[in-house]
Amino acid sequence: MTLSTEDLLPSTRRALLHRMAVGQSEGRVPSIVGGVRRDGRLVWSGARGDIAADAPEADHQFRIGSITKTFTAVLVLRLRDEGLLDLDDPLEKHLPGTGVGTVTIRQLLGHTAGLAAETPSPWWERTPGALRPELADVLGERPRPHRPGHRHHYSNPGYTLLGSLIEAVRGASWSDVLRREVLEPLGLHRTSPQPQAPHADGWAVHPWADVILPEPAEDLGLMAPAGQLWSTVSDLGRFASFLAEGDDRVLGAASLAEMRLPAAPMDGDEEGTYGLGLQIVRKEGRTLVGHTGSLPGFLAALWLSVEDDMAAVVLANATSGVAIGDLAADLVRIVAEAEPRIPRPWRPLPEAEADPELLALTGAWYWGTRSYGLTLVRGRGVELRPLHGSGRGARFVARPDGTWTGLDGYYTGEILRVVRRADGSVSHLDVGSFVFTREPYDSQAGVPGGVDADGWRGIGL
Repeated sequence: MTLSTEDLLPSTRRALLHRMAVGQSEGRVPSIVGGVRRDGRLVWSGARGDIAADAPEADHQFRIGSITKTFTAVLVLRLRDEGLLDLDDPLEKHLPGTGVGTVTIRQLLGHTAGLAAETPSPWWERTPGALRPELADVLGERPRPHRPGHRHHYSNPGYTLLGSLIEAVRGASWSDVLRREVLEPLGLHRTSPQPQAPHADGWAVHPWADVILPEPAEDLGLMAPAGQLWSTVSDLGRFASFLAEGDDRVLGAASLAEMRLPAAPMDGDEEGTYGLGLQIVRKEGRTLVGHTGSLPGFLAALWLSVEDDMAAVVLANATSGVAIGDLAADLVRIVAEAEPRIPRPWRPLPEAEADPELLALTGAWYWGTRSYGLTLVRGRGVELRPLHGSGRGARFVARPDGTWTGLDGYYTGEILRVVRRADGSVSHLDVGSFVFTREPYDSQAGVPGGVDADGWRGIGL
């Protein structure tokens, strides 16, 4: 039986529209638009609100605030992948004179550099960027209130530094580099630093009365890499697909998977963790990655569930009122529960990957007395998982030297290698120095500490 991708069921579409309508009505938002992308295409979009002549559509621009940071992070990872910098380089190596000391590029990406959350007064989101023409104006006299690397502390100025880093390495403005290296290759023609019609206007809604006030839409200047962009549901849906699958013209799948890994725990009053330019949250048993954003007059959320091959985007033109991150998460949940993802057909490995030596490594292995199973995955990778209960399982990607590097869990970044005897036969697996043997405590496999010569025994009566 061949299964085709079809539109959502009418009941699912109504549930999505109902959730959006409740969010707009109870949140008292002038207008709101959302969309769900699945299997590489926009399968639903809907909008509520009629403050303008027409309700917004999936192609209407809204300001997306801190979702801009994810675009900036993609540009930094591109520089790393081109060998122009290392994420563990001190920022000063490539952008001297900032005054932030030894903070690294990785710490800036993950908000662990210890920098202040905001710029010095006046409130940067509601004032022209021209008031802060230099990095010193953005960082202020006390740019680093926390020790680098010791805690997660969200920092908007930190992404200003990353934008300036991109400009220094590329020799072009952040906006030009973004357009040339990300927006144009991905076809995000409705994403831009300045609004393009049709676009929503930003509003503040009075907390105690149903009246509204227009919000200013300032050019953020040096702060642009932290929150300048305008975009649409359609464009952000395409961007979400890129974050899940990668595009070698922009950034490969392996680097995007690295961005989705936790870089540091959040503060105690925050939810989830943070990767490299991506927020990571758990909602009702589902892991979502993406970002939320806000600027005066606008709220935005993009959540991606890699497991469900689905993303949701919600954009609103209000300063506050609706928990937009929760709303976007609910759109993912509604579709995932009502119409679960149909698994792709199982297919055998390509013939070139059916290597007899690799096949000989599959099956049961033991770490001490704990049983694990080793399986092959595409790309000559392997997966090591406990056969019973929970434990330190991980996926490993193949390296050119015949070893593997851990991709997730306890063994992230650790090396798995096959240890052979003088005759070429396999003695054991070494995983980050732990010995995995074919039999529990195999006496012939060089288990550290040795194995009792009398072997396994029962208790005498």
